[in-house]
Amino acid sequence: MADIIGILALLVGLELVLGVDNVLVIAIFVGRLAADRRQKARILGLSMAMLARIVMLAVVLVLAGLTRPVIFNLSVRDMILLAGGMFLLFKAVHEIHNTVEFRGAEHGQTGKAAGAFASVIAQIVLLDIVFSIDSVITAVGLTQNLWIIITAVVVSFIAILFFARPIGEFILNHPALKILALSFLITIGVTIFMEGMHKHVPKGYIYLPMGFALMVEMLQMRYEYNKKKAPG
Repeated sequence: MADIIGILALLVGLELVLGVDNVLVIAIFVGRLAADRRQKARILGLSMAMLARIVMLAVVLVLAGLTRPVIFNLSVRDMILLAGGMFLLFKAVHEIHNTVEFRGAEHGQTGKAAGAFASVIAQIVLLDIVFSIDSVITAVGLTQNLWIIITAVVVSFIAILFFARPIGEFILNHPALKILALSFLITIGVTIFMEGMHKHVPKGYIYLPMGFALMVEMLQMRYEYNKKKAPG
């Protein structure tokens, strides 16, 4: 029993650490929607992404074949990571351009509502599948008990859903943080692409600079706040 609890806690922790990428992606993507539709998009997108990840776990025997070379010494996993990294790079650069040039959502232009909503949901699900490739393979390596893995996935998704809204709205309400988050997505996209090319990048090299940059930005925001309150 203790072993099961230990593995479950380890898997939940793994999913939460990797969930940082999800929170940033969701915050940026739902920002293209009207404010009253964002929470619905978060819930629906995360729910569908969770189901997609569980389906991947259900075919656990197939996952072993994802790491076998298929073409040009690239496996199915590698090709998914390459495509996902390139897509994330494109989306992040595109969103930075729109934000800086005051295009699209910055003027309240959310496009055709139904099409934009469906597009956001699809992108959240697809990128979550890309993010989950390594975590699923790692989870399967730790335990063959699918119910433990599924429980860890559900618990982590509930936690991510709980934090996605406040973090997402805070980012969207501060343009500098939004651009910083998009810059993080560029870094994550490059990392995913390099993983697909068999170039491992330690996560510490990504998350530590991200945390430092965020701390500097928060200090800047605090300075601006105090400056406005200062007399004279």
